[in-house]
Amino acid sequence: MAVRPLSEITSFFQNAVYAFMSIKIKDILDILIVAFLIYKVVSLVRSTSTARVARAIVVLLLATWITGLFQMEMLNFGLNKILELGVIALVIMFQPELRRALERMGGKSVKELLSGKSPQGEMEEAILATVSACEIMSKERVGVLLIFERETSLEDYFKTGTLLDAKTSEQLLRNLFFPKASLHDGAVIIRGGRVAAAGCVMPLSENPHLSSDLGTRHRAGVGTSEVSDAVVVIVSEETGTISVAVGGMLKRHLAPQTLERLLTTELIPNEQEQKTLMTRIKQGLTKKGRSDAK
Repeated sequence: MAVRPLSEITSFFQNAVYAFMSIKIKDILDILIVAFLIYKVVSLVRSTSTARVARAIVVLLLATWITGLFQMEMLNFGLNKILELGVIALVIMFQPELRRALERMGGKSVKELLSGKSPQGEMEEAILATVSACEIMSKERVGVLLIFERETSLEDYFKTGTLLDAKTSEQLLRNLFFPKASLHDGAVIIRGGRVAAAGCVMPLSENPHLSSDLGTRHRAGVGTSEVSDAVVVIVSEETGTISVAVGGMLKRHLAPQTLERLLTTELIPNEQEQKTLMTRIKQGLTKKGRSDAK
């Protein structure tokens, strides 16, 4: 094995130091912006449906490179045209996500834009309302299919139900899932802590390993968590059991306290957990004060 002369090693380090010293503020800003964009793209690709599209794009790029390498002119020409049209197709396909991203960007302050964080007050209230409503509906054996949308848009499923824009409350959820209500058979979708749609028809899971005693409501919940990154809360109409589906996995027989911890972990960043706990304590003290007054 040949050993590099000392002069080459010295020259390498000199060039590295020179390159480092020649970096300007605009270069650092350029690197940070590119890194931020890569991070956002990776975050988008983490969702199940987007990951499939990303894999398909990678396969097309590899096929285009291989056909060009072996000079397969006709096939290479066709693949290049597909990639050119694919850019337009991707814009159309991800139009809801792009629109939501622009809406979020326009509605954020500079600090929120750089940190990537959004207000969590409504989500905290939605979690507390969900836990309270599910605890009551579990005892009453009322079926529930409640979906918390995250990064993956569920816009297409809104069309199958009734569009709403209401603050999430225990009373509203109980009314929506009331057995004689017109929307009780479908799913309720919560976006950003607010009830966005009700009576929605969701995709059923085709997983053959699911327990045979699971009904349509549970299969729809698991199916939704398979095609998106949503967090799905399910209450069995037959047994009153509370379950949560995330990433195609179903967690069953949850106590209300466990449900609250799970939803808080999945839907609220860590720095917000203490705030949610304090809100819960304040609400408990308020209720206790009212009962003492009575």
